[in-house]
Amino acid sequence: MEKLQQMTDEQLAIAYIEGNNRAFDLLLSRTQSKLFSYILFIVHDQEMANDIFQETFVKAITKLHQRRYTNSGKFSAWLMRIAHNVIMDWYRDQKNMNIVEPTEGNDLSNIKSADLLDLNVENHFVNTQVMDDVRKMMNLLPAPQREVVYMRYYQELSFKEIAETTGVSINTSLGRMRYALINMRRMAREHHLALDLA
Repeated sequence: MEKLQQMTDEQLAIAYIEGNNRAFDLLLSRTQSKLFSYILFIVHDQEMANDIFQETFVKAITKLHQRRYTNSGKFSAWLMRIAHNVIMDWYRDQKNMNIVEPTEGNDLSNIKSADLLDLNVENHFVNTQVMDDVRKMMNLLPAPQREVVYMRYYQELSFKEIAETTGVSINTSLGRMRYALINMRRMAREHHLALDLA
């Protein structure tokens, strides 16, 4: 058997299912920082993020014990999906869900990451400032829009991966991104920020 440190996250999950508790300890230490950062970014509340983080891992442990995880090579995506569902359950419980959905027939396929920032070398310093401003505006977006922007630009997930993680269609993910960009452009105008948002 491989040493635990050399195992992938997926192998650790399977080892835990087979009874190796040390495998889960290592899995937790590898994934907790990224997962907690994601949760905190979405909910904006340290105490709530702690609760959601703990509930996410309780659900993950339960699913692992029930053997409802198969080694698909995407343990972190599986864990993020659980966290997303816990967050959405919390929002539903709070009756605080503000999702702006795209209308039918909206062609959102032309949105690309290059539309947010031109990431060439000569604009590096300008883009650093722009990203700081973007981060501030993202904090003001509704949670579903903030989530898709975070996943796209900070975790560099494709819209297909975002759709799978959040349990919505690709068009819904694209729509949330579109409305996030519209809202951020409006905020930029209101605050006289010179953002190069395509």
